[in-house]
Amino acid sequence: MRIPRIFQNIPLEINAKILLDMDATRHLGTVLRLSNDAKIILFNGDGYEYPSIIHFSKRKVLEATIQDRVAKNVESPLFIHLGQVISKGPHMELTIQKSVELGVTVITPLYSTRGDVHLKSEREERKLMHWQKIIIHACEQCGRTHIPKLEHPIPILEWVKNRQENTKLVLDHRATHTLKTIACTKDIALLIGPEGGLSPEEISYITHNAFINIQLGPRVLRTETASIVALSALQYLAGDLGS
Repeated sequence: MRIPRIFQNIPLEINAKILLDMDATRHLGTVLRLSNDAKIILFNGDGYEYPSIIHFSKRKVLEATIQDRVAKNVESPLFIHLGQVISKGPHMELTIQKSVELGVTVITPLYSTRGDVHLKSEREERKLMHWQKIIIHACEQCGRTHIPKLEHPIPILEWVKNRQENTKLVLDHRATHTLKTIACTKDIALLIGPEGGLSPEEISYITHNAFINIQLGPRVLRTETASIVALSALQYLAGDLGS
């Protein structure tokens, strides 16, 4: 069985004994049914993995003893800031999960004129906590030791205005450019619009802020498909999937 990777948001040091949080304890003890002295790998986002062994106490608390620290770099050479207009429920969750697996660096959920989802403050905070858990679980699964940053949702035009990346891309199935016809730098802003498309006013503002319209092929893709395909293509052409 593959050794489980567990994120813990605390300092980790060789020979230290730590109490794992409730989520980790439940997963390792109840779901995976690991026994005493089972091996796990801890990480906290500092770029290292910490091979450890676990011990159960009588109070069903899980303790881990850290045995080593191993540098591990599986990060993409690309810096990709994904601006994703918020889609409904499982579609947004899928986008976040797969973008992490595909090496995205920063994710900013966006509000747009034709977007289906507009979150109020309390619901927005709950969604952010849920999405952050998805990011962490995706890192546990795919082997990343750095956690992509999740920004607070903002209006699409505000995100566009503040972009400083050298390559700025927006998907448009009517565009003439493709990823092969443009020169991408290593720092990229990638904008994915809503299912209903961007409004004419949004398109005008985006293109006037140096975004390049690109298309991914002859078919119109759903928003969650578009982000996965675009990230895969970028990683293949300029990142680490084509190496």
